[in-house]
Amino acid sequence: MSNRCLYNAPFREFLKQESLTVLGALHNNYHGDTLTTTDEAWMSEITLMQKVLKPWKDEKGQIIFEYDIPRLGKRIDVVLLLRGMIFCLEFKVGKKEEFQAGIEQVMDYALDLKNFHLYSHNRKIVPILVPTRYKEYTTNFFPSIYNDEIYNPMITGEENLQELIARVLEHAGAECNDEPLDNWVISPYTPTPTIIEAARTLFENHSVEEITRHEADKVSTDRTINYILDVIRQSKEERKKSICFVTGVPGAGKTLVGLNVAIKQTYKDGALDKENGAVYLSGNGPLVAVLTEALARDNQKKCSVQGERKNMSDSRREVSEFIQIIHRYRDNMLAKIKNPVENGVVEIDPDKAIHLESTGYGEVEHVAIFDEAQRSWTHKRIADYLKRGGTYGNKLKVPNFPMSEAEFLIWSLDQREDWAVIICLVGGGQEINTGEAGIAEWINALNNRFRHWNIYISDKLTDPEYAEGRVNALLKESDKVCYSDELHLAVSLRSFRAETLSAFVHSMLSFTPNAASLYQDVTQKGYPIVLTRNMEQARAWLRKQARGSQQTGVLVTKVAARFKPLAVHILGQEDENAVHWFLEDKTDVRSSNYLEDAATEIQVQGLELDYACVLWDADMRCENGHWAYYKFNGKNKWNPENNEENRKYMLNAYRVLLTRARQGIVICVPTGNGKLGSDGFPEDPTRLPEFYDGTYEYLKSLGLEEI
Repeated sequence: MSNRCLYNAPFREFLKQESLTVLGALHNNYHGDTLTTTDEAWMSEITLMQKVLKPWKDEKGQIIFEYDIPRLGKRIDVVLLLRGMIFCLEFKVGKKEEFQAGIEQVMDYALDLKNFHLYSHNRKIVPILVPTRYKEYTTNFFPSIYNDEIYNPMITGEENLQELIARVLEHAGAECNDEPLDNWVISPYTPTPTIIEAARTLFENHSVEEITRHEADKVSTDRTINYILDVIRQSKEERKKSICFVTGVPGAGKTLVGLNVAIKQTYKDGALDKENGAVYLSGNGPLVAVLTEALARDNQKKCSVQGERKNMSDSRREVSEFIQIIHRYRDNMLAKIKNPVENGVVEIDPDKAIHLESTGYGEVEHVAIFDEAQRSWTHKRIADYLKRGGTYGNKLKVPNFPMSEAEFLIWSLDQREDWAVIICLVGGGQEINTGEAGIAEWINALNNRFRHWNIYISDKLTDPEYAEGRVNALLKESDKVCYSDELHLAVSLRSFRAETLSAFVHSMLSFTPNAASLYQDVTQKGYPIVLTRNMEQARAWLRKQARGSQQTGVLVTKVAARFKPLAVHILGQEDENAVHWFLEDKTDVRSSNYLEDAATEIQVQGLELDYACVLWDADMRCENGHWAYYKFNGKNKWNPENNEENRKYMLNAYRVLLTRARQGIVICVPTGNGKLGSDGFPEDPTRLPEFYDGTYEYLKSLGLEEI
C-alpha cells in the first residue's frame, strides 16, 4: 500500500472485496481521527463504485481512494486509471446541486496532476464532480482549449456516473488494450506551492522538499534547513552567538526556509517549545498579515473538523507566537532601554526589565529569523522614526537613537546570556524603499560591535547584487567567518514552468544582449509572457488563462500615477486589504481575481499569483537604450528622478512585479492619449504616447508576443 493514498487495487480485486473490508483498509491507513460522517461518505463511495465499475471488471484498471495532493494539502476522493486515462472524482455525498467551489476543486486536482505529477503529464485527465443526488449529467464534454488534454469539468449524480464514464471513453477513443498505468500511484511528484499553500502544509509538519520537489539534485531547501538547524544545535551546545546569511534567487524559497526553521524550533513533536523556540520576523506587513490569517483560518477549520472549539482570535494568537511583524519585536526591546539614550550608548534600564538567569534581558526566543534582511532600516530612518514616536501603534519616543535597525536587532539577541542565533534571509537587488540599508549594515554592525559572533555566510553573498559586491572587503578582518554553498538557494520554486524567468527579467531590465534568447527559453518551457497596449485585453487574457482556483491579479509600482483612465484602482495600503486581496475567493469583489484593485510591490513582495498583469506606467521609460525615471507631481507633470538611490528602488520595483507570477505574465504598456483638445493642446499631457512608446518598442524588440 502506497503512503500516497489510503487504498488502491485493480478493478478485479476491488470488485471481489466486501465493502466493509475496503472500509477497514481506509481506516487502517488513515492517521487522523475518522468521524461518523467520514465513514458514511466512504461507505457510500465504496458501494457506488462497486456498481459503477462492473462493465470494466475484466480490464486492467485501478481504483485509488483518497489520493494525496501535497501541494493542495488535500486528497482526491477517487482516482480511476482506465484505458490509459485518469478520472478524478470528487464526491458530494447526499447533495443534489451543482457547486462552483466543487467544480474548482476537482479542476484543481486535474491541473495539479497535469503540471506536477510525472506519470500524468501526457495523459488525458477527466475531472468529475459527483453530487450523488444530482439528477442530470454532463452530455457535452470536450477537451479544454489549452491543448493540455484536460477535459472541462463534468457533473453527474450517482445514477449516471457509469454512463458518463462510458461516453467519455468512447469520445476519447480509448481502447481496452491501452497500456495500464501500473506505477502511477508512486509517480515522482514535483509540486511548487504558493507561499500560502506551503506555509499551511509546513504547519502540518511537512518538510519544504516534501511540498515542493523531490529532485534533490536541483533543489536544496532541506539541505539549507538542516545546515541552519545544525548551527542552532552547535550554538546551543557551545553556548555561543551565531548569525547565518541565506541568499537565493527570486522565488527560491527563502521565506519557506525561514518558516520551516521557525516551526521546527518552536514545535517539537507537535508541542510548543518556548524554551528553545524561534520567531519568524518580517518587516513586510502584508506578507505577515496574509500568512497569519491563512494559517489561522486553516487552524480553526482543522479544529472544527476534529470537534474542537476554537475561535479565530485564539487561532491568530497561536500563529502569532512564531510569525511576527518585526516592529513588534523591536518595540518590545525598546521598552526595556534607558530613555533618553545618553552618550550614544543603548543600555537596559533595570527598572523596566527583569533579569532572568539564561535569558538575561533578551526576549524569550533563542532564534530570530529575519526575512528580507536587506530591507532593515538605516540609522537615519529608524532614528527619525523613533524621534517622532513612530507609527505601527508605537508612540514611544526615543530621541538620539544611535543604531541602525540591524545593529539594534543583533544587540537585542546579544542580551541573552546563554546562546542565540540570527538567520538573515537575503534577497539580492530587492530593496524597494527609501531607508532600506541593504546587507552591508548587518556586516558593519558585526565588525564594529559584535566581533564575538560567529558568522555563517552564503558564498553567493559576495555577488554584486549584495552590498554592491563589497562583502569580502567588509569581512576581511573577521576571524569568525564560515562560507558555505549550502546557504544559497539556486533554483526558483515559484515559477515551475520556467526557472529562467528571473534570469530573463534581470537581463531585460539590464539591457543585456541575451534577453531575447532568454525570453525564447522561458516561453518554450510553457511560461507565457505576452504584451498588450489595452488593459481590457490584458484582463481578458488573465480570465482565459486561469482555471479552477488559480489566482490572477493586476500589479503596478507604488510610483505609478496615471492608472485611473484604465479603470484601475490602487489597493489601499492597510494590511487588511492585502489579506482580502490574496485570500478571498472569486465570489468576493475584494479578491485580486476581480482585476479591479491593483497591488504594488510593497504588498506583493514575498507573495505570488498564478497569472499577473504588470501595468507599466510612465514612471520608468525606455529612452535611447536605457531607463529614464520620473515621478508624478500629483497634479499635472512628470518630473525626472535624478536621485540614484531612488532610481534603484524604482528599477527593483519592476523586478519584484515581474517575478510574482508562477504561470504567466501579461505586460500592459498603455498607448497613452495623443488627442488634441479644441485649443490644439494635448487633451491629457500626463499620458502622452511618447511616455510609453519607447518601453513598448523595446519589449517588442525582444520578441514578446503581442495579444
